[in-house]
Amino acid sequence: MTVLAGMATGANAVPGQTATESTTANVVVGSSITLTGLVPSFSLTGNPGETVSTTVPPVTMTVATNNNEGYAVTVQPRTPTLNPTAPGNTSTIPIGNLRVREAGTTTFSPLIFGTPVQVHTQATPSAELGDTITNNYQITIPFVIPDTYSAVLDYVATTL
Repeated sequence: MTVLAGMATGANAVPGQTATESTTANVVVGSSITLTGLVPSFSLTGNPGETVSTTVPPVTMTVATNNNEGYAVTVQPRTPTLNPTAPGNTSTIPIGNLRVREAGTTTFSPLIFGTPVQVHTQATPSAELGDTITNNYQITIPFVIPDTYSAVLDYVATTL
């Protein structure tokens, strides 16, 4: 250190000095949709010639989306027929015999292989914890041998 005329040279800290800048926090929220809680299976029971319906909605699911335009739910069969489970049974039931409707509505729509059937739509986001969607099913049983006839139905929830 060098002393000139009784003063020390060098940097002197000055308390209380500040420097300020700002930044903007941006949170980019994307659109999301989930379909959960779909029942794994349901059954309709009857005899040939009968039209049987569910009395309690057998298919329930929860759809949650924050999409401001809303969402739609469709169901589509994977096969053109309900197929037997017993070995050697060659009978089938046309998938169009199985009809679906949103619970609380009056018209059943036949399932069509290769074509989704809309079972719910709304032009608003779901509730924060999701909306419960329920479907009723109905079938006219053709003349087939006794067995359990099954088809996988794919449900899809899509934002609008």
